[in-house]
Amino acid sequence: MTNDLRFPVGKFNYERPYTAEEREELIRQIEVAPAELRRAYETLTARGWDTPYRPGGWTARQVIHHVPESHMNSYLRFKFAMTESEPTIKPYDEAAWAEQPEVATMPPEISLDLLDALHRRWVPFLRSMQDSDWQRTFRHPELGVLTLDRTLGLYAWHGRHHVGHLRLIGKTSAL
Repeated sequence: MTNDLRFPVGKFNYERPYTAEEREELIRQIEVAPAELRRAYETLTARGWDTPYRPGGWTARQVIHHVPESHMNSYLRFKFAMTESEPTIKPYDEAAWAEQPEVATMPPEISLDLLDALHRRWVPFLRSMQDSDWQRTFRHPELGVLTLDRTLGLYAWHGRHHVGHLRLIGKTSAL
């Protein structure tokens, strides 16, 4: 944990390839992320949906809509990396996506349902991967070549990271 509101669970850090046991724990974290996000959302009042987790930060509504968008992109990156030789992926402007008009009006439950469905597809796919598959790569135009192993860790962290943001909002909106 950290006192930096931007990183309530700390910053992501990848030091070395994961062991099979570590990967299974990371997949488990991805598996429970939709339920954790939903639980954190359910602690908020409707007034809290449009509360930012820090000054200048996203609102709960933006966070909730962002997570399935980000995880869909990751799921597709995994699929491309498993079916192509070091594909170049398309990055996207997360902040611009968070400002799209439907984000301000769409009920959070729609994105929570989307995240549930996506993870029901993604987790069995991740569990089907062989040890050698984790070293497959994709090319990110800004970050360079990334392994699926590192990306697994990043997205396990990503779910916890944004659940942490919702919990911060829950604490402040309850005051």
